[in-house]
Amino acid sequence: MQNKNNIITIFDTTLRDGEQSPGASMNIEEKVAIALQLEKLGVDVIEAGFAASSDGDFESITQISNMVHNSTICSLSRCVENDIIKAKDALKNAKKSRIHLFLATSPIHMEYKLKKKPHEVLELAIRSIEMAKSFCNDIQFSCEDACRSEMSFLKEISLAAIEAGATTLNMPDTVGYRLPHEIGNIIEDLYTTIQDKAVLSVHCHNDLGQAVSNSIYGVMKGARQIECTINGLGERAGNSALEEIVMILKTRKDIFMQYGGLDTRINIKEIYKTSKLVSDITGISPQPNKAIVGKNAFSHESGIHQDGILKHRETYEIMKPSDIGIIHNENLVLGKHSGRAAFKDKIKQLGYDIDSAALNHAFEKFKILCDQKKHIYDEDILAILSEENIHIPQIFTLESFQCSTASNGLHLAALNIIKDGQRYSDCALGNGAVDSILRTIERICNVNGKLLDYKVESITGGKDAMANVMVKVDFCESGNPIIGHGKDLDTLCATAKAYINALNSFERMKNFFGIQKNLRYGGV
Repeated sequence: MQNKNNIITIFDTTLRDGEQSPGASMNIEEKVAIALQLEKLGVDVIEAGFAASSDGDFESITQISNMVHNSTICSLSRCVENDIIKAKDALKNAKKSRIHLFLATSPIHMEYKLKKKPHEVLELAIRSIEMAKSFCNDIQFSCEDACRSEMSFLKEISLAAIEAGATTLNMPDTVGYRLPHEIGNIIEDLYTTIQDKAVLSVHCHNDLGQAVSNSIYGVMKGARQIECTINGLGERAGNSALEEIVMILKTRKDIFMQYGGLDTRINIKEIYKTSKLVSDITGISPQPNKAIVGKNAFSHESGIHQDGILKHRETYEIMKPSDIGIIHNENLVLGKHSGRAAFKDKIKQLGYDIDSAALNHAFEKFKILCDQKKHIYDEDILAILSEENIHIPQIFTLESFQCSTASNGLHLAALNIIKDGQRYSDCALGNGAVDSILRTIERICNVNGKLLDYKVESITGGKDAMANVMVKVDFCESGNPIIGHGKDLDTLCATAKAYINALNSFERMKNFFGIQKNLRYGGV
């Protein structure tokens, strides 16, 4: 039987499952910035974290609950009393809240992970849902490893979960094992059993490269919620990519008309901006040939393709870059004589709406850049705006630096760093320019850091392109890798900024919570 509801709920788990992607840890300010952008994107449900897993997750869910008004805010929770209470407390100020319970239902998980019999799992699920329901009306229950569970037990626990108060039933392909037709069969069988007593959801992992296809098959067979992430972030090979799901439904309306005209509430003009924000914050950029948001997604090198595009764009493009908010502007923008009004107008053209304080700060940075760089492009302004989008308390600020290096000589860096209005200066030798800069920062700030990753990319083309530097650092052997970003015309200056920004994030976490290792639980 076919589900007549044609709107697909988009459940974004970038801040929870996406953060479990190796190296993708985010601080609270960064999570809030992403949550606010997800709200602009039109995401229905934002899974903001796992409240019981760490103080950091609890606080980020709390802050996101305070600041997001239109999207439902969700916390993951095991079927454990303390987890449920933590989720309830973190969500207490959310305008719309959801508690997401999960419990393994496959024979292999029940026997080896839970060490419970099916009837014990069933009883635990019912008790947990009833408890969560006493705190929150919107309850989602996930059958972890559902796609390797026995169908008879899946039906039994689904009906029991609905009876206990669950409003959404999620069927994760936790290990990314199933193929599209198999997911379709599972969802179709379940929908026949539960009908419209609850919303059926799919959560597909990409271990075999089938996550998006599996999700699409799921909604074709009756599911009305898809769990996904920006850029397909997630554990192992990642999750279903939100941008691909949404644009498949938009682009192939001819196919989905037979299923009631499936669509989402997503504002597709915000897709590229959201993708860029997430990649900037996590330091994980989509591969160049990534569908929808990869930098080559709308590039054409073949002469035949280029000729076709020039004659009629639809010969080789099924979507326009502007559909997802990509602005291709080869013309120079603004300049050193441009005023604040022109700068504000350009920001609006780029799709940003910032308050007067942020505008003034961004304009100051723009004028400085104009003095340093002859040609200013949209990408340069976007780089300035991305820094304004995240407000991390600046404990340490780079005032100035000097670096001396030689191919067969010593590498020396000297820096001035401001803390509490006071200047601190020092210098250090290193094995190279970058090493000497980082050693100097550590001497001044009295901290030790292990550099785990270091990436440099140009923001635009040209010899005078701004550099975007990403560092991932483990300070004081805390076990909590911190990501920092820095942008500057000088790559070494950008490196110093990135390292200091990472240090500021570390100090913020240390002062707020004390350093502790994030607990990582199994999930869907």
